[in-house]
Amino acid sequence: MSFFYKPVKPDDADDNKLLTSYRESGDLVFLGRLYEKYMPLVYGVCLKYLKDEEQAKDAVMGIFEELTTKTNQFDIKQFRSWLYVLSRNYCLMQLRSGKKMEMVSLDDVMEFSPFLHPDDNNREAAMVALERCLDKLNAAQKQSINLFYLNEKCYKEIVELTGFSLNEVKSYIQNGKRNLKICLEAVSE
Repeated sequence: MSFFYKPVKPDDADDNKLLTSYRESGDLVFLGRLYEKYMPLVYGVCLKYLKDEEQAKDAVMGIFEELTTKTNQFDIKQFRSWLYVLSRNYCLMQLRSGKKMEMVSLDDVMEFSPFLHPDDNNREAAMVALERCLDKLNAAQKQSINLFYLNEKCYKEIVELTGFSLNEVKSYIQNGKRNLKICLEAVSE
């Protein structure tokens, strides 16, 4: 398969036919034909995120492997759009698992209200509010947030340190950020 050829214009009816044929038969030939149409799109997405040609080519193959199971797990209405999102998420997970995230302050990442981007006069009050709100999180969220943002640990390291599953870590961080934002917005009112 070549990564560099003129892409075929999307044909949802043909895509659905190939997808249905793969689901019914399990024959990778159908999935391969479908995927080959969109390899330039997938490669472009991977190159955009991974910024390395070889890593992008590897990701294109890795995404195909994921398709063999994920196409049966999801109700796919438009294959092209669904594949784009799958490709983007795959690349983001590669970036997250392969290296630590760049360290930025917790309030910068969460894009809190202006109260949390204070001038020097209010900085201490904002930090006190942040500490109080952190203390209100449940133990798993607080631990995951602290390890990810304050200790600069990646998801994989948090899984190893805590014993949580990868999905639990992601959930604790996401929900913890949301709960912090709600708490801090309430404090700033």
